[in-house]
Amino acid sequence: MTRKHKAETIDPMAPATTYSVTEHIALKRVGALAASPCGRWLAVVAQRLDLDAAKYVSDLWRVPTDGGPAVQLTRGESRDSAPCFRRDGSLGFLSNRRPNELKPDEEAEKRMQVWLLPADGGEARQITDEPLGVDAFEFAAHADRLLLFAPVLPGVPFEQQRETATRQGKNGPNARHFVRQPVRHWDHWLHQNPDRPNVHVIACDENGGARVDLTPQAQREFSIEPELAVSDDGRHAVVTRRTTGKDRIDDVSLLLFELAGGTSRVLAHADATAFGTLRFSPDGRTVATSREMRSPKGVRATLSVIDVASGAMHDVATAWDRWAEPGAWSIDGKRLFVTADDQCDVPIFSVHLASHAVERLTSTASGGAHAQLAVLSDGRIACARSTLLDAPECHVLEAQPGSTPQPLARLTGLAPASEWAETERFTVPSTDGVPIHSLIAKPKGAQGKLPTLLWIHGGPVGMSADGWHWRWNPLLAVAQGYAVVQPNPRGSTGFGQKFVDGIWGNTWGAQCFEDLMAVTDALEKRPDIDASRVMAMGGSFGGYMTNWIGTQTKRFKCLITHASVVGMSTFTGVTDHPGWWYLEMGGENPYTNPERFDRYSPWKYITRWKTPALIIHGELDYRCPVSEGLMLFEALQYHGVPSELLVFPDENHWILKPNNIVAWYTNVLEFIRRHMG
Repeated sequence: MTRKHKAETIDPMAPATTYSVTEHIALKRVGALAASPCGRWLAVVAQRLDLDAAKYVSDLWRVPTDGGPAVQLTRGESRDSAPCFRRDGSLGFLSNRRPNELKPDEEAEKRMQVWLLPADGGEARQITDEPLGVDAFEFAAHADRLLLFAPVLPGVPFEQQRETATRQGKNGPNARHFVRQPVRHWDHWLHQNPDRPNVHVIACDENGGARVDLTPQAQREFSIEPELAVSDDGRHAVVTRRTTGKDRIDDVSLLLFELAGGTSRVLAHADATAFGTLRFSPDGRTVATSREMRSPKGVRATLSVIDVASGAMHDVATAWDRWAEPGAWSIDGKRLFVTADDQCDVPIFSVHLASHAVERLTSTASGGAHAQLAVLSDGRIACARSTLLDAPECHVLEAQPGSTPQPLARLTGLAPASEWAETERFTVPSTDGVPIHSLIAKPKGAQGKLPTLLWIHGGPVGMSADGWHWRWNPLLAVAQGYAVVQPNPRGSTGFGQKFVDGIWGNTWGAQCFEDLMAVTDALEKRPDIDASRVMAMGGSFGGYMTNWIGTQTKRFKCLITHASVVGMSTFTGVTDHPGWWYLEMGGENPYTNPERFDRYSPWKYITRWKTPALIIHGELDYRCPVSEGLMLFEALQYHGVPSELLVFPDENHWILKPNNIVAWYTNVLEFIRRHMG
C-alpha cells in the first residue's frame, strides 16, 4: 500500500532544500527505551505516521549497543509502546493490536494490553486480558512477578466488567458528579462517581496469571499519572497515591506493597508534598524518588532516598542547586544517574550517595538534552539524546565524568541540520544585573540582518534547552530564513532556585518581562539581527507573556499567542487545577481583592494592545481553556486590532495530530511572512 502524504497540499511554503513540515511529521520519533538483560541491545519505541498519514502509530526496534544496524521487531498499524524485559529476556510491551489467541470484541483496539515477544523468537502473544485495558506495567527483573495499573469498575464481577462498561458507554448515564476539585486534567474529565471505573494496582505472575487486585477499594488515588516501580527481586512494589491536601492541591504519597502477602503500607507522606519518579536500588532495599515541596512562597524540588524496611528518608546532594530527575542506579547501588536542567543543557549527572558528590558525566562540549536513562550490564549508560539540530536518537556513554555520548543506529530518518543551520548561545544582563541565557538558531553562514522570532517557553517553571522539540521546532522557521531566539527569563529551571523563585507569587509580568526586554534590546544591537523585523510568540505561560507584551509595548512587528492566559482572576475558576493556580499566585485571593490579583493581567490593559496578533487554541485544552483565546480575540476585534483566531476543535494544550501540526506551522509561518516579510 502506498503511503499517502495528504500534508503535501497544505504546505506550499516549505523549500525542499532544507526542511519542511511535511518532512518533519514524517520522521520517526524515538520514545521509551529498555536495556536487554544481556546489555547487548535496546528495545526502542519509534512512532511513525500510519498509512493514511492521519495519526501516529508506533513500532518496537532492536538497537544493538555496539553500534550495529537496527532491526524492526514489530509492525502494523497498532501502538506498540512501553518496552520492559522479563527475567528470561522476553520483551514485554503495551499494544492495542488485535488479539491473536482470543476472540476480539468490537472495542478491542481501544484497549492496551501487555504483549510478549519470546526471547527465543516467534510471534508476540498477549499475556493480559484486562477487561478495560492496561495503563502501565512492569516486570520484576529477577522474579516471577508482573504489576499493572488497570481501570476496574467497582462492584462488578471480573467477567462482567467489559460488557458492563461497553453498555454504559453506549447507553449512559454519562453524568459526572463532583464534590471537590480537580474535575478535569489536561484534556479529559475526571470523575468521583461510585459507578465509574477507577485505576487499580494489579499483581500477576510473569505470564499474566494468578491475578490479584491489590487495591480493591481504590477510588481517585491513581487517577492522575501514577508512578509504579517493582523491586528486582519481586518482593516489593511502590506506587504514587494522590490525596487532597490541606491547600486543596493533591498531595502525592508513596504506597508500598509486600507482594508475597498482598499487604500495603504508606512508605512516605508529607503535607504539601508530591513524590514523583520512582527507582528501586538493585538490592531492593532503597527507593530513589523526586520530591516536590510547595508553599505560597514557591516550589522546591529535591532528590530523596527512602529505606524500604524503616521508611527513613533523607535528601541527597542538597548543596546542588538543581532540580534532578532520577534515571537509573549504578550496578553496585552506590550512585544514582540523574538528569537535570543546567544552563540550557540537560546533562547526565552521577550522584554519589555516600558523599553526596555530584559529577557531570556528559561532557560540557557535547551539550544536548538527555533522557530515558538505562544502565547496561557492562556499566555503561544508554539514553536518548537530542540537540536543537538533531532529533532524539539512541546513544551510549561511559559512566565517567567528561564522557562523550556515542551514537547508535539512527531511527528517525533525519539528516542532522548542521549542514544548513547553526546555533549559538548568548548571555545578557537584565535590568537587575542578573544574567539571562538564550539560544539562537539561524541559517548557517547567513549574510546580512535576519528577521527574528522571539520564542518564549511555557511553564513558567521550565527551560529552553539545546534539545529537540517536536511541537515548537525552530528549524522550520530557520528553513524559511529566520533567526529563532529562545530566552530563559526568570522562572526558568537550570539556573538555581532563586532564579526559579523570581516568577513566583503573582509576579508573572514583573521581572520576567524585564528579562525578555533586556534580551530584545541586546538582539536589536547585533549585526546579524534586523531590529525592524522582530516578532514574539509563545505557548501556555509563553502565551500569557506574549499577551502581556501586547499590552506593554509596541516594539514587535507581530505577536502569536498559543494556549494562553489573558485574565488572571477569570482564569481561576476554569483551569483544570485551580488550587495550583492560587498557589502560583502566592496565595492571593481573587475574590476579596480582584484589583490586586489582576495587577499583571493582560485583560486589565487590553486597550493598550495595538500589535497584529494570531491567537491559537485547542478546544480540548482544560489547562488553559479556549475561553481565554475567545476573550482575547473578541477584545482585539472590538478595539480594531488586526487579529486572527486559529482553533483546533480536536486538540488539547498541544497540537498532536499530523495534519493539524502541518496546519499549525503553515498558518504560523504564513502569518509571520505577511507581517515580517
